[in-house]
Amino acid sequence: MIKHYQKIAILVLSLSLTGLLEKSSSTESYVNQSFQGWFLNLIQDEGRQPLQQEIETANIYNFFTQNTNNSLEPCEPKTSEPNFLVIGGGATPESNEIALEKNILYFQRTLKNMGFNSPSTNIFFANGNNGEASIRYINSQGQQQFKVPKIPGLNGSANLENINQWIDNINQNKTTKKPIFLYFTGHGILNKRNSDNNALMLWNNTPVTVEKLSNTLDRLPQDSHIVTMMAQCFSGSFANYIYQNGNPNQPLTQQTRCGFFATIKTLPSVGCTPEVNEADYKDYSSSFFAGLSGVNRIGQTVASADYDKDGRISYSEAHAFAKIDEKTSDLPVSTSEVWLQQRASKSDIEQLFDIPIMELEKNARPQQKYVINSLVNMFQLDLNKSYGENLETLQSDQVATDAQKAYKIRLLMELLNIQMEQKVRKENNQTDITILERLIECESSSWK
Repeated sequence: MIKHYQKIAILVLSLSLTGLLEKSSSTESYVNQSFQGWFLNLIQDEGRQPLQQEIETANIYNFFTQNTNNSLEPCEPKTSEPNFLVIGGGATPESNEIALEKNILYFQRTLKNMGFNSPSTNIFFANGNNGEASIRYINSQGQQQFKVPKIPGLNGSANLENINQWIDNINQNKTTKKPIFLYFTGHGILNKRNSDNNALMLWNNTPVTVEKLSNTLDRLPQDSHIVTMMAQCFSGSFANYIYQNGNPNQPLTQQTRCGFFATIKTLPSVGCTPEVNEADYKDYSSSFFAGLSGVNRIGQTVASADYDKDGRISYSEAHAFAKIDEKTSDLPVSTSEVWLQQRASKSDIEQLFDIPIMELEKNARPQQKYVINSLVNMFQLDLNKSYGENLETLQSDQVATDAQKAYKIRLLMELLNIQMEQKVRKENNQTDITILERLIECESSSWK
């Protein structure tokens, strides 16, 4: 069996990364010093401003507020063409890397690859169409340059006024009821006082907290079906937008909401770079859209993500594809996964180390089986052994890189998701089961 001190170390690391530890000053300090700080140091993103500089520039703490669940009927998966809302760019020219513009261009190619000829799409990016050279990039001589955004169909700047106007237009057009898909590609910042209420950054140093986004979306009809995909740092916090005021201690919103996020609420993500060569880009949104469309950002066909063989690619299947596709240090999560992980106790984690992986896999959905088997094969693990027993067999060169260390945690998280779903179902709390099924149904919807 795995040595006791190793088990405790991995346990505390896993708990700290997924936000499962109860918040106490002593525990929080220990986690920050012993593990969270260590893992954060693994992730370096040279193309962006230092986090503290971004926080000070935005004066973010002036915007943060410190802030059970409803019994809801399960929703039906939405497959009609969505209203697409795309928001992107940095908060300033210095943090507005060319990769963010290229992400939106790849999103537009993805729509075409999936047969959307004239989709209902609104794009708000950085400074919009005012002609300012706001995009930072590195030219072929290695020099920093700035250029004007060139995004076909760009509607305007990424600001709250334009987002609210878009909502007004949706509310006025009551004859064309469609689900909504919101894609954000930009920067996020950590709220050190309350990581459940982090912020994304809009143009002109405007922070939008989870609470603010949730309340803004409340202006849409209450029967709205909203799916988000967010690739910014600390994005996992936005899984809380399913709650009233974005607060996990409050009931769910009446709207059907779910989402997919590049990483958990306490970690930065990768992908923002001023480098021009798109073939070198590795980030969650690139992999998500590759899985969804079957074509990656440099035009190559990828293996199908139709893991349940039903003839369509759901958002949750694209999410599973992204967990394996690119070797990065991100820890991608969805709303249902965050909801389940928040319910895990120390005892649940300890049990997880002793259950054979094969036993857990029996209860997995097809996309979860894909993730488990891919990671098991990657590390050459034994399905008949537990996660803890398999750790004993890992060689140092198998967990030498940042990505390898992250993939080890991804496997633990995937197994935990399955274990906690089974626990919720066995407890037979109908309110919890209805919430879980509602989230899973929402995540199982698709563009087609």
